[in-house]
Amino acid sequence: MSRLRRCVAAAAGLLSLAAANSLAATPAPLAVISFGRADQDALNFAFYGAFGRDTGIPVEAKSYDGQTTELEQMVRAGQPPWSVMQVESGTLHRGCAQGLFEKLDYSRLGDTSGFVPGAVSECGLGIFAWSLALVYSDALATAPRSWADFWDVRRFPGKRGLRRSAKYTLEIALLADGVAPEAVYRVLATEQGQARAFAKLEQIKNDIIWWEAAAQPAVLMAAGNIAMSSAYTLWFDPRQQPHARVAWEASLYDVDSWAIPRGTARLADAYRFIAYASAPERQQALSRRIAYGPANRRALAGLPAELAAALPSSDGSLAHAVQVDADFWLAHGPELERRFDAWAPPICRQQTDDDDDDYQDRADCQDVQGQRRGAVAASAPAAAMAAAPVR
Repeated sequence: MSRLRRCVAAAAGLLSLAAANSLAATPAPLAVISFGRADQDALNFAFYGAFGRDTGIPVEAKSYDGQTTELEQMVRAGQPPWSVMQVESGTLHRGCAQGLFEKLDYSRLGDTSGFVPGAVSECGLGIFAWSLALVYSDALATAPRSWADFWDVRRFPGKRGLRRSAKYTLEIALLADGVAPEAVYRVLATEQGQARAFAKLEQIKNDIIWWEAAAQPAVLMAAGNIAMSSAYTLWFDPRQQPHARVAWEASLYDVDSWAIPRGTARLADAYRFIAYASAPERQQALSRRIAYGPANRRALAGLPAELAAALPSSDGSLAHAVQVDADFWLAHGPELERRFDAWAPPICRQQTDDDDDDYQDRADCQDVQGQRRGAVAASAPAAAMAAAPVR
């Protein structure tokens, strides 16, 4: 081989070695799985991109629907490709009991003493707190302050919104009936407590417009269909909804958490990511972007006072709040949802998006104005005539 060829070959070898070393020095992306909802951009901003820049470990953000079927298959197969997951409290409790998540070693996650109650658990560490609270229009002459006010249709006439589900709505009914926040689930676990909650709801059944999707209360309030509602406070960020107010008394709150799929090959990197995302400055970045309360309450001190006070994990918000009991709903949810579904009217389904009066045929349903349609509405005059005395 000529001297020139030897030099070219040597140079090519050095380039190949440099490329190989460069590839080896760049870690494979860390797969972090979240719900891909309204908070996805905020998670990217506060955690994923920043973690990649600060540690050199890129994050591959993926989404899932909150179900664990795929995770179960991965864990059974060994070494799941997912390294960190965002999970709701029910999924966390159930998955931890089933062995789907790693039991966390908190010595690898730093000081968690300042976290929201319920955010530190065997298999998960809180990302943020969210709330469902009484939300009302500032056009009201008198501001409602409690769930008891929500039930007072004489003092606060008009329609009010409630989530069409047993979960959250039965707790609210008991709070309106005078049950102390700390006793709600103890009472609701009894047949007498359940009957009490449904009897309380019956008092305002004709004044309720039911909602299902998180965005609906804001839409209904903007349209003037309701003056107050139970609602996820995320959708009533004062920066976007200046004419809405939140009454935090006896709000319900819960926490979304990070969990590590059991058997992941990237265990050390998973711990590093969760510790990074739990630091006050990263939690502040999330709350500046979206109105979730930082799970690490040390982050509140670094936020503007007005913003911090409007978040679910502030002192004022948590003072008399009820933490949603995931274990209660895992045990009692199916039976209570069936009972509730049989009690509450179905919601009319629109056939078109641009005509509020164009509904599918239903035997009995409630429209967006809170009016009953179908068999019940149609039969009401006949029933009234049948009940009237013969003259």
